[in-house]
Amino acid sequence: MLLFIFFGAFIQQTILISQLERWLSTGAGGNIPKGKGIWENIYYHFYCLRNAKKKRKKQLSKIIKQFRQSTDVLPDAAIVLGENNEIEWSNKLAKKVLGLKKVDKGQRLSNLIRSPEFILFLNTSHEDETLIIISPINSNISLQIRLVKYGIGQRLLIAQDITQQQKIESMRKNFVDNVSHELRTPLTVLKGYLETLQDINYTNNQQSELLGYSLTQMYGQTERMQYLVDDLLLLARLETQQQKVGYVDIIALINIICMEIEGLETQPRIELHFKTDSGLYGEEADLYSAFSNLIVNALKYSPPESTVKVIWSQKNNYLYFDVIDTGEGIAEIHIPRITERFYRIDIKRNYKLSGTGLGLAIVKHVLMRHEAKLIINSQPQQGSHFSCEFPKQALKK
Repeated sequence: MLLFIFFGAFIQQTILISQLERWLSTGAGGNIPKGKGIWENIYYHFYCLRNAKKKRKKQLSKIIKQFRQSTDVLPDAAIVLGENNEIEWSNKLAKKVLGLKKVDKGQRLSNLIRSPEFILFLNTSHEDETLIIISPINSNISLQIRLVKYGIGQRLLIAQDITQQQKIESMRKNFVDNVSHELRTPLTVLKGYLETLQDINYTNNQQSELLGYSLTQMYGQTERMQYLVDDLLLLARLETQQQKVGYVDIIALINIICMEIEGLETQPRIELHFKTDSGLYGEEADLYSAFSNLIVNALKYSPPESTVKVIWSQKNNYLYFDVIDTGEGIAEIHIPRITERFYRIDIKRNYKLSGTGLGLAIVKHVLMRHEAKLIINSQPQQGSHFSCEFPKQALKK
């Protein structure tokens, strides 16, 4: 009798377990199976879990929908890349400016955008680097590409449309170039007439003194404007004209620069150190402008009795042109911006320093044309160290 009761209970439990398995295998949808005793509680807990899962799924779907809507209105194209640069997700703008399609998901981006420059950037770039390319589907659109790491092995590619910025920058450059060219001739004429007026002897001593002072001031300002125009035209040339590369004897070039500068000084202040006789392949006129600007700045912003060190050396297949002074120095906050055009540091001095505000901008552009970089180390009242680092390919062959 007991065996019969036990066997009946076993069959009933087997039926309930089978019923639960069928319900779960169909996704736990529809009505909850009916049970007795402890099985009713089990079914109820499964029911609560199913509803909680549905609720979470609905919330997640809502979040994903909101995310897609928000990313679709972003002003930049965005692509999520996997470990092998395969496309995991992209917004609408990425499809518009990069020509991506829904079926491209899972494809390697390098197989879709075949620009060698872009592929190299994709494989070797760092987070602080950017690349400007032309849109693969619209040659009138310029894109600035940036890669940001996140998650495990994932990267976010952001492509910003900078077409309008480039147009504005081009208009600005054209305006400055045109104005500079137009000013050059009248300034030359004005300067010539002022020189002539300064050579005339006037009979009235009082008027002669006043006129002489006025002419001197006018001549000085005219000369300053001429320097400014010359620097603007030099920058325009550096930005637009093709570089004329040739071998440059750097030791001879530095000696010429220092002799010319020291000819304007009351006492010798430049201390030369040549630690290599290697030269560079580049444009001599551009290197002359860059090196002379750095040396003149060092002398200008240092005490009149101080010495400025000029060093030409080679370390680990790199060439270095170093200018070290013991002058007023530069605060760290200003260092990233001092190569911008007309950027000036507001320091209270007992004397006024003249200049166009374009010297370091010229240095920056010259080094960019030579694939070199400017390294600046400086602290207030402790002097400055400007170092031009030239890469291996610039070494004497």
